[in-house]
Amino acid sequence: MTIRKIKLGPIVLTALFGALSFFFLLPLVWMMSAAAKTEKEVWTFPIQWIPKDWHFAENFRTVWMGDVSFGLFYMNSVKIALISTLATLIVSAMAGYALSKLKFTGRGLVFSAMMAFMMIPEQATLVPRYIMIKEMGLYDTHAALILMGMFSSYFTFLLRQFMIGVHNDLLEAAELDGAGFYRIFWSVMLPLSRPILATVGIIKFIWTWNDYQGPLIMLNSTNLYTIPLGMQFFKEEFGTTISVMMMASLAAIIPLLVLFLILQKQVIQGISIGGVKG
Repeated sequence: MTIRKIKLGPIVLTALFGALSFFFLLPLVWMMSAAAKTEKEVWTFPIQWIPKDWHFAENFRTVWMGDVSFGLFYMNSVKIALISTLATLIVSAMAGYALSKLKFTGRGLVFSAMMAFMMIPEQATLVPRYIMIKEMGLYDTHAALILMGMFSSYFTFLLRQFMIGVHNDLLEAAELDGAGFYRIFWSVMLPLSRPILATVGIIKFIWTWNDYQGPLIMLNSTNLYTIPLGMQFFKEEFGTTISVMMMASLAAIIPLLVLFLILQKQVIQGISIGGVKG
């Protein structure tokens, strides 16, 4: 009978990281708890993690059915985040495919210029972008935010690095079967790039959903506000009512949590593959 040796190192590290993750989750748990409490109970010390008097429905109605158009802000964010994410995936995937698999004059120069643009802070290009949007007549529209977010040097670089690892034999086999340029891209390259596309999609969605600077500069009408601007507008109305603010904050992060839970396998796979091939 053989006795299997137990290595304590991995067990200790797992327990340590589990304890650390518990502390990182405490603010989220407190927010969920406060969203279901009365205002008086929020300020009770020591903290009562399970509310004695559940006030969830009342806080929910205050957020979604009150005088502040929280639902409108929410739908604006959903619209902009979804369209921007889809547009970024298409544009960045096409650019990454061209820079990784197509041979054309100046390909190295284009890639070098793109890498140089990544070093420029976004704030440095804010004024030129504002002027361009103004001249195009798109100021104070959602189209301005979508147009500004369509291309990303960072996401193009990620997709290009991933697509370099796709064997050319697969593309040549599709070409021999009669597939053209677009058919190879849509039917071969994109399915093989699903892990990195999921990673890019979730990161882009989160960035767009949480973006405060872009809507602040490009939007002026209250009915066009996104969640970050709407939360500031909401704070002016209910800033002293912590339970209502926590309910609004909880509603704002739910799409991000759902998105990650659905795509977490693809995201982790994309990050690991990108780390090996990078």
